[in-house]
Amino acid sequence: MSEEILVNVTPPETRVAVVENGVVQEIVIERTDRSALVGNVFKGRICRVLPGMQAAFVDIGLERAAFLHTSDIVGADGEPRGEHIYDLVREGDPIVVQVVKDPLGTKGARLTTNISIPSRYLVFMPTLSNTGVSQKIEDDGERRRLREILQAFVDAHGGEGGFIARTAADGISEEALNKDMAFLLKLWRGIRERCQSTAEIGLIHEDLPLALRALRDLVGPEVERVRVDSRATVERALPFAEKYLPDIVGRIEYYVGERPLFDLYGVEDEIQKALQRKVSLKSGGHLVIDQTEAMTTIDVNTGAFVGHRNLEETIFKTNLEAAQAIARQLRLRNLGGIIIIDFIDMTEDEHKRQVLRALEKCLARDHAKTHISEVSSLGLVEMTRKRTRESLEHVLCEPCPCCGGRGNLKTAKTTCYEIFREILREARQFEVETLLVLASQEVIDRLLDEESGHLAELEEFIGKPIRLQAEALYTQEQYDVVLI
Repeated sequence: MSEEILVNVTPPETRVAVVENGVVQEIVIERTDRSALVGNVFKGRICRVLPGMQAAFVDIGLERAAFLHTSDIVGADGEPRGEHIYDLVREGDPIVVQVVKDPLGTKGARLTTNISIPSRYLVFMPTLSNTGVSQKIEDDGERRRLREILQAFVDAHGGEGGFIARTAADGISEEALNKDMAFLLKLWRGIRERCQSTAEIGLIHEDLPLALRALRDLVGPEVERVRVDSRATVERALPFAEKYLPDIVGRIEYYVGERPLFDLYGVEDEIQKALQRKVSLKSGGHLVIDQTEAMTTIDVNTGAFVGHRNLEETIFKTNLEAAQAIARQLRLRNLGGIIIIDFIDMTEDEHKRQVLRALEKCLARDHAKTHISEVSSLGLVEMTRKRTRESLEHVLCEPCPCCGGRGNLKTAKTTCYEIFREILREARQFEVETLLVLASQEVIDRLLDEESGHLAELEEFIGKPIRLQAEALYTQEQYDVVLI
């Protein structure tokens, strides 16, 4: 599989796209005025304890207090304490925490006391004294080799922390791993000293900027090249790679073409498509994706695809194609939390199994952790995808000021009838000479046309003249009844 990483840098934002076999699979956007917080370590202070939720709010110097649950408070053994919240923290207590989930919508950041510091090949866990190996490394001999190297280093340094070998550690030499572990241990000691030497709340350790995080976390053996369109970023990336990721230095290149990098690969078009509800399938079917605060729902439809054999075969082929498209859309849009997929109903159990297997296979390349359940009795597939940052839609969009995010507007007829009721209220409560109705052009046109008879009857009923005035800035739902 051919894979490329594209990095587009402008002063206000950095954008990274993952392209596999010419198809955009993942987009990450980080703006300078709102950088990602995940991975950052803070010195905080407990500002409120909630025994009913077994949680606490922590002031870490951000606009909103962050959330810390008892399950995210670990003991000296690195295991969750499992005690009552009042036995663990009190209001006013200082605490060292790490952000595991960025603020999402109205919710503050999610925290943990189980600090983890990643490098190219490893993750350092100061609260642990043992070692682990990524489950994606399946070879038993390699897993054993990595454990022995990691454990030997831990033993030699008095169990000051534990290490987990990432997938990228597969086949890496003992020398490179030891160098990585020494670097992480030194970095942690610096963080710990800063925590101990300051009494103020705020940032202690900041994770790498997006461009360098992409090199650390996204560049694997399958990545042929990393194209960056900013000279300054390349000049920063190359020394970083030479020091920590020497195997990828030759794959980093500065893009100097006249055509914008994201235009060249069609990334801008994919971003626009990823903001739409409907996703077309090559077969003629389509997906409808609705993102709500509680969950994301994905509906699969055959659309114009009727097939050439029978209905069951048509449905099966559409669902197989949909499974592949869904896996891509989850990565592309960065959809997380609970996801409900309504595949088209299939009668054959083997078809259901094959569609689930296809979905699992396509999700295997996803960097986010996913869990898929079986098809429910209602024919729905329930799954979860770990969400640490906001979705593409939440980063790029805001609720519509006209409909408030509902996705629909009251009709002009509905607004007219609301105006009639408001006129009756005003006429009964106040002594007035004239009533002036301010509304959008669409509503005024309807009052003068289809509703003119009703308006005349209302004028006669209240015994007062009603004047109309169109307001260009009013939405179809907005109106005012002014007493003159």
